[in-house]
Amino acid sequence: MTPGLLAALHGRCFTLPRPWSAAEFAALLDSPHVFLLARPHGFVLGRAAADEAELLTLAVSPDARRRGIARGLVAEFAATSQARGATRAFLEVAADNGPARALYAAAGWRQAGLRRRYYGPDLDAIVMELPLDGRQEGG
Repeated sequence: MTPGLLAALHGRCFTLPRPWSAAEFAALLDSPHVFLLARPHGFVLGRAAADEAELLTLAVSPDARRRGIARGLVAEFAATSQARGATRAFLEVAADNGPARALYAAAGWRQAGLRRRYYGPDLDAIVMELPLDGRQEGG
């Protein structure tokens, strides 16, 4: 997928937080630590450096949701991050995004923190973490 196609799909999926531009995608994709995993109706963009990975954004076309695309991309993100040497992964998700939070929780992600007003004056971000080394935190 080109930066323009990524931005177009991202724009169909997000209003708040705001969608990313083609220039922003191009700049991210220029980094050797950033990786893109794409499917016909969705993508996940991640970054892995040292022993940590970050799920930067996940987008699935609104008309293709509830078909397992996001679940598959999240699993592929975890496997790719681990293959790149990460032992844990992080992401931020809008506190009011119940479907995304449920998706991540079902994939083993756990809340690790809260960033107040991260997406604006009335919208917090939930920081989530996923152990990638086979260990569960706190257990």
